[in-house]
Amino acid sequence: MGTGLLAAYLVVGENQLKRETAIKRLRARLEEGLEAFNLDEMVASADLDPASVAISLNTVPMGSGIRLVLIHEANRLPKAVSESIVTYLENPNPDCVLCLEAQKLAKNTRLYKAVAKVGRQSVIDCTPVKPYKLPEHVQKHARALGVQLDTAAAKELISRVGEDMVLLDRQLRTLIELCDSPHITVAEVERYVARTAEVKPWEFLDKLAAGDIGRALELYRHMTNASHHALVALIERRVRELICARSLMDRGQSAHIASELKRQEWQVRSVVSAARRYTQEGLMRCLSACETCEREIKSGADAETSFLTLLFVFCDPT
Repeated sequence: MGTGLLAAYLVVGENQLKRETAIKRLRARLEEGLEAFNLDEMVASADLDPASVAISLNTVPMGSGIRLVLIHEANRLPKAVSESIVTYLENPNPDCVLCLEAQKLAKNTRLYKAVAKVGRQSVIDCTPVKPYKLPEHVQKHARALGVQLDTAAAKELISRVGEDMVLLDRQLRTLIELCDSPHITVAEVERYVARTAEVKPWEFLDKLAAGDIGRALELYRHMTNASHHALVALIERRVRELICARSLMDRGQSAHIASELKRQEWQVRSVVSAARRYTQEGLMRCLSACETCEREIKSGADAETSFLTLLFVFCDPT
């Protein structure tokens, strides 16, 4: 194929934005003005016929460009169609590009192996970005859109919108229009972006342990489904993690914190950072406050008052 394209591609992974971007680039390779004639787009289903797929793949394109056959949800292809594609790829139409798109497709399937065999870059991996790398990824995406997004703004955007890159892209584009500025700050994210994502408990705990009582209370107000009992248990667990981290730091064994807590290094960064704020005595007071709060709630005291008192104790490292 003289276009530099391979005979087939598998666009696979749960990062929808990346999948859409890859497919958009393939669509752009269609000859201008003949897109409607040279694109055959279908969704895999039980009634998809191997013969009709074969006819589409072997049809000669109009003009001098390529033909693109795009099959969505390729993991749902009937076995007969999947096997016919495996056979087709042994001798593909040189003027046609097949693109299979799926959220998931096992690497040990014959279809995956057949596409992977086509070329070194035939499988386009659209695995979601790991959560701890997502702020950096969002900043990179913002630069591609022509604006600068500082780290705090990226984290706040993710906190409010969630980790779906399609939603993040959409909200980022809206922010660019609203701000009309080459640099978007956390204040602008707070001003223009409504919270639609569920608050994650670890985010709430991180703000508490960092001493950011204002932000912690804001997150708490959005935690509509969490009970006081459950939140007290989570706070007590975090306090015990901080006690462990502080003890290891005091003994010069900070390198062992992740292994002792049975976490990855990136998962304990906020714990390590927060542990530096506290003394062992302060952490023991926090632990005692957890026990007091739990006892008061169980005895019928006003749960909200007891819980808010605990939050203020936890935020104070002295």
